[in-house]
Amino acid sequence: MTVGVWNYLAEYESEREDVLGAVDQVFSSGRLVLGESVRGFEREFAAYHGVPHCVGVANGTDAISLALWALGVRPGDEVVTVANTAAPTVLAIDAVGAVPVFVDVDEATCLMRVDRVADVITPRTRVLLPVHLYGQCVEMAPLRALAAAHGLAVLEDCAQAHGARHHGRVAGSLGDAAAFSFYPTKVLGAYGDGGATITADPDVERRLRRLRYYGMEDRYYVEETPGRNSRLDEVQAEILRRKLRRLDRYVAARRAIARRYDEGLAGTGLGLPVTAPGNEHVYYLYVVRHPRRDEILAALRRHGIELNVSYRWPVHTMRGFAHLGYTEGSLPVTERLAGEIFSLPMYPSLDEGAQTRVIDALRTILRAW
Repeated sequence: MTVGVWNYLAEYESEREDVLGAVDQVFSSGRLVLGESVRGFEREFAAYHGVPHCVGVANGTDAISLALWALGVRPGDEVVTVANTAAPTVLAIDAVGAVPVFVDVDEATCLMRVDRVADVITPRTRVLLPVHLYGQCVEMAPLRALAAAHGLAVLEDCAQAHGARHHGRVAGSLGDAAAFSFYPTKVLGAYGDGGATITADPDVERRLRRLRYYGMEDRYYVEETPGRNSRLDEVQAEILRRKLRRLDRYVAARRAIARRYDEGLAGTGLGLPVTAPGNEHVYYLYVVRHPRRDEILAALRRHGIELNVSYRWPVHTMRGFAHLGYTEGSLPVTERLAGEIFSLPMYPSLDEGAQTRVIDALRTILRAW
């Protein structure tokens, strides 16, 4: 049997009754759009993060783009972020007509080099957008200080960091707003698309609620543009509401898997994940490094193991973003990492036998070199 980087079926089997109960509850409620399940999830997700407001939207990309608009970003403004992220982070910036500006990342953690951000701030900069990559947080205190000094907002991209903590505070409670994706692979994943933005700012929350619903407050009357239809689905909200109660259990399982990888792969020559000081990692992905990455992936396929690369192409090198003017060598650490990183299987229901197969195969391949 092939071992893949993610599989939800074992989890579904163990939670099937609860998941189907969520579906039946919504279908029997008489309200299929923006009903009690969305409202309940918004309350409970906000409470988990210790903030007063959560607005559910259709997906994580909208969570970022609507948050940017609600924070006052307009066409031509600049948003500072990183290029070693999923393309939707940058597509969301593009969607509001803003210009993404990239900084390089730390060699060990793959996280934004906060000490490089000041170098790229201009009079057009409006938002700093740190990506809490792979399950741990960017160093936020100096980033917040920099934002305050320049009158900027901070929007956290928490798509990969549900439940992560930074100096004791949960990811998403550290900026002016935070965007989440509930794509099925996420630490808190739905059974389809979904997203949310959380904030402590009531004005941002009001604008988000309008923007996700065509720019309307009252039906058929548009208060502002560009509104869109971006509502968290009622069924997905009820499933997420139930899974939120198990989030800490999912995180504990991921950490246990990470510990087994750490122990089993020590001394193999693989670069293993590094947790930055003050962080409590949730291991959305367990990302390792090796200069012969592609050879390793090919050899693992012969062992019946199919792995993933997150991310093989830095955003600034993609043809779709050539207009931004970045060239090869613009972000040397980001580019070097892209040629070496790959992700091992990581999900709470991954059994020890499958994990042992991955560890043993990697040790065999690397020992032969």
